[in-house]
Amino acid sequence: MDNTRERLIDSALKLFLSQGIYITGVMAIAAMAGVTKMTLYSHFPSKDALIVACLEERDRRWREEVACTLAGHPDPVSGMLAFFDLYQRFLLRDSERGCLFVNSAAEFPKFSHPVHLAVSRHKQGIRENLAALAKSTGVSDPGLVAEGLFILLEGSFVSGAMGQEVRVFDTARQIADCWIRNLAKQEHNV
Repeated sequence: MDNTRERLIDSALKLFLSQGIYITGVMAIAAMAGVTKMTLYSHFPSKDALIVACLEERDRRWREEVACTLAGHPDPVSGMLAFFDLYQRFLLRDSERGCLFVNSAAEFPKFSHPVHLAVSRHKQGIRENLAALAKSTGVSDPGLVAEGLFILLEGSFVSGAMGQEVRVFDTARQIADCWIRNLAKQEHNV
């Protein structure tokens, strides 16, 4: 990625996270990146294209953190539960405005819109990570476990963004741990 493009994406991400997507204008993004509006449009044909590039960069960073985190959790149950730490870290570090992906989907609700599609790819990637980990535990329905964990994770993030104490992640993690271990025990006794 050339330096100007990278600066534009980084600037847009900072502004989208701190102010929101809709309210952030291309002039503010260009100014923060130290370029003109014309330069911005030479790299991105539209604000929507810049938003998609930001979501793709955000997803890339997320996947890197997932890989690093999972490397330290060889046990699949521990790996699944580590997602609560990841979600909490992203909430505390980046924004208390909520999930950039969810906020983007809300601002671009048409399912076929490129921004909405970028959001869907990211969320599907999380489900796939969780399903792969669940499959490693030997549960009979890894998709069910992945979806249940995904709901707990997303709900925790929303609750945290709404000003709930970050303790919500600990509570959700404990619920998930009990549920996964109980499910594995039930299937083992069948």
